[in-house]
Amino acid sequence: MTRVVITGLGVVAPNGVGVPAFSTAIKNGLSGIMHDPLLERLQFSCQIAGTPAISEDLKRQYFTDLELRGFNSTGILYGVIAGMQAWADAELPIDASSEPDWDSGTVFGSGTSGIDKFRESIYKVDDLQTRRLGSTVVAQTMNSGVSAYLGGKLGLGNQVTTNSSACATGTEAILMAYDRIRSGRAKRMVAGSTGDSGPYIWAGFDALRVCSSQYNEHPQQGARPMSATAGGFVPGSGAGALLLEDLESALSRGVKIYAELLGGQVNSGGQRGMGSMTAPNSDAVQRCIIDALKNAGISAMDIDAINGHLTATAKDALEIENWTKALERNGKNFPYINSLKGLIGHCLSAAGSIESVATVLQLYEGFLFGNSNCNDLHPDIAALIDPLKVPLKTTYLRPNIVAKASFGFGDVNACLIFKKFNN
Repeated sequence: MTRVVITGLGVVAPNGVGVPAFSTAIKNGLSGIMHDPLLERLQFSCQIAGTPAISEDLKRQYFTDLELRGFNSTGILYGVIAGMQAWADAELPIDASSEPDWDSGTVFGSGTSGIDKFRESIYKVDDLQTRRLGSTVVAQTMNSGVSAYLGGKLGLGNQVTTNSSACATGTEAILMAYDRIRSGRAKRMVAGSTGDSGPYIWAGFDALRVCSSQYNEHPQQGARPMSATAGGFVPGSGAGALLLEDLESALSRGVKIYAELLGGQVNSGGQRGMGSMTAPNSDAVQRCIIDALKNAGISAMDIDAINGHLTATAKDALEIENWTKALERNGKNFPYINSLKGLIGHCLSAAGSIESVATVLQLYEGFLFGNSNCNDLHPDIAALIDPLKVPLKTTYLRPNIVAKASFGFGDVNACLIFKKFNN
């Protein structure tokens, strides 16, 4: 059976653009959450956010001046940078004059695309300026824009597509790419997801009152997964990308291998029982975890650590409870668990892919990053698991197998099982 490994990583995160900066940030607990003057001016209740810092010089490393003319889709920008970083990290060539690479493709997810471009276009249409929309408005606003841009820049000749499953988008994309390689229909896939920045993305969540509003004066304290004083999530944005490759191809090319993806599962709770558009069906969450273990061919006791979804909302304790039931492990027997959202906020459709990059780095470099702003562990969580299983600072425990899960609006779930590579 074909084994699937990770040979390249790319990341555009609020606390680091590029793998070296991102790795340093998560090891040292460096937050990318800052006060956002625009959110304050617009009178959002949550006036802090995690937004990647992208310079004009960096943009021009990935886009031509012509492409950047009238370009304002942050989601596509982040996704192209992360995807091309992963491609380059895997030591794969780019030759604009070559034939399409029939063995390589991409599944790159997105929640929305080009919201600012949509807004600009609406105003121009209303002002009878349709002919001034520009030639790239369609590419910037179609949901598959990010995969289409990557397909062209990398010359991908295999499947080129975009998935969309709310907060589970990135994790699902990685599993979709894994399945294509496992089935023998591709040798390499750029897998990941991206999420736009800005008030037009975040306003709906602010209206739902699920965002943090008590720490506007102290931005880096605002995202508090698993904390007793958590008051909602901090909105974030960015992109993460993994280059998945069949093991035979990776070994023949002699490239570094970050980790192995053993398998996973996606499912839905059907918005039945306690499940709804915004709440998870616990039976489905537990089934997703259990079936991911089965698909990966491991037991619950093989899990050394979990990188959870854990958004800093009232559902954090329920997520931990679901893990204890699915794994049949609690107290001191529970695996270590961490959440990246304390450092970057909730990057929505990009969350699963950015957090998967962090998960793979933990396996490759032999550490577990700490849980920021969790000195006051929620008592409902402390009653389920040993508080020492929620590390507050980076520890060098050298995990062998880490589970990564994402749970999204619409009662959708995704779980991946990553393993340290051993040939």
